[in-house]
Amino acid sequence: MQLIFATNNQHKVQEVRSLLNNSFTLITLAEAGIDRDIPEPHATLEENAREKSMTIYQLTGSDCFSEDTGLEVAALGGAPGVHSARYAGAQATADQNIYKLLQTLTSQQSRAAQFRTVISLIEQGTEITFEGICKGHIAETPSGKKGFGYDPVFIPEGATRCFAEMDLEEKNQYSHRRKAFDQLKNYLLSK
Repeated sequence: MQLIFATNNQHKVQEVRSLLNNSFTLITLAEAGIDRDIPEPHATLEENAREKSMTIYQLTGSDCFSEDTGLEVAALGGAPGVHSARYAGAQATADQNIYKLLQTLTSQQSRAAQFRTVISLIEQGTEITFEGICKGHIAETPSGKKGFGYDPVFIPEGATRCFAEMDLEEKNQYSHRRKAFDQLKNYLLSK
């Protein structure tokens, strides 16, 4: 089975390929000859994931999927959430987003947070969604050099280190993305 993954984020491609473990042929946007960024203008992860997958389906007519992931911090009412990649501004780097998050949390007692991933699969024009959640908390300071995004400050429940201190195999034991992609994989393999 071949699926187009509606992303240009190579970190996500690498992580998802390791999760799917060659169960399917994963085609990136670049490999499909699609050179465009798909906007994420919506207020929810579900709507943004759907926007990306439906756009690619309409362009190609091929089965495809997309995902949108957000870091949801309880003390901030779920922020940065859908705006995780742009928390410190439209052109912000991961370091700038982390800095803003840590500054915003300085007066907060609770540092509880969760990563949430929503996958939108378009199969023969019909959408099916999957969700994965990883609960944890935000560290006081960044640590580690692996991963991407907020990985240097997110410590999953049951762990003592940030995602950025873990290799991909260890991270996948906790990962929100893995939980969502396990559901996708099980669904596709059950057909």
